[in-house]
Amino acid sequence: MKILHVNAGLFGENSVSTQLTAKLVERLKADYPGAEVVRRDVASTPVSHLDAEILMAASTDEASRSARQVEELAMTETLLEEVFAADILVIGAPMYNFTIPSQLKAWFDRVAQAGRTFRYTETGPEGLLTDKKAYLGSARGGFYSEGEMAALDHQESYLKTMLGFVGISDVTIVRAEGVNISDSQREESIQAASKNIDALAIG
Repeated sequence: MKILHVNAGLFGENSVSTQLTAKLVERLKADYPGAEVVRRDVASTPVSHLDAEILMAASTDEASRSARQVEELAMTETLLEEVFAADILVIGAPMYNFTIPSQLKAWFDRVAQAGRTFRYTETGPEGLLTDKKAYLGSARGGFYSEGEMAALDHQESYLKTMLGFVGISDVTIVRAEGVNISDSQREESIQAASKNIDALAIG
């Protein structure tokens, strides 16, 4: 069993999403003894955002590629290989300004590759990573899971869309909301999310 653990919280171990994914990974390791975990922190070690030079690197003749294109292509291949090798993805994703951190978006932009993780067909795009499962550690400063504020959720909805696009439809979300409302609400939300992790049916 191989687990890819991706974190995007800006505050390291103090990020609620990072704390949730750490607990998720430990929970998975308890059910899959000996599981190999590969960690990718896109906040502390960011992946470059796409620009024209990076986007055109693969289609540029190898002899004509710039040093930066060679380096960025190698990074893209590393990220893809981490995803291909994983049986389970554990992704820590806080909500920033109603959506995911730009660092996590940059990671998705690298791993969503036509012909690699999805393909175009006559009936539309088809995801190719159908043999994987994902667990999301979601953290939000306010409450967005129901009511009028739910219309502003472009975080979990985006994550499920992107994962589904590449073929990962088996997605479990563990959520801590209202963590910036007060210290007591933060603790209550984290404890509730932790209990949900303990109660997960793994496998």
